[in-house]
Amino acid sequence: MITTTISMTPYLAEYMRGKYNNGSEEPFQIPDSDDLYHLLWTLMNKRPVNASPVDEGNLVIALPDRRIGKDPAYYNYLAPRSQKIIEDAVSRLFNLELHQKLDENMQNGHLMDNIDVVHQFMCCYGIDSISEDALLKNYYRWREKVRQRERRREYKRKLNKC
Repeated sequence: MITTTISMTPYLAEYMRGKYNNGSEEPFQIPDSDDLYHLLWTLMNKRPVNASPVDEGNLVIALPDRRIGKDPAYYNYLAPRSQKIIEDAVSRLFNLELHQKLDENMQNGHLMDNIDVVHQFMCCYGIDSISEDALLKNYYRWREKVRQRERRREYKRKLNKC
């Protein structure tokens, strides 16, 4: 198993460890049925001559190893641009899953408060580096952008004439 280390936003790295590795700091392998596996496979490159042999970052991933195609012994480098693409994909996956949990709670008749749903989600994946309020605010922004109300009340200011 050949690994590489990438840099990612801390809460997304915690999410990945919680989702694929039960929160352990050890290297983990993404299942081949996941789209992220194929994205990682596509972005693997040969290590440039001027690149450091030691990768730095906060997330250690085991590289995909298939019978045919790229051999991870040679194709074991993820450029900074590739790391950004992976981080964006993980961010979309994180937001999709969190928003889905909050929407399910809303469709089930608000059995729990939204802050409790976010807290449960964070505990499930072992996320500590971001606050519950920040994730809840992110959800409210997304909901407002996606599901805008048809008509909003117009606020008119009354002017006091002296």
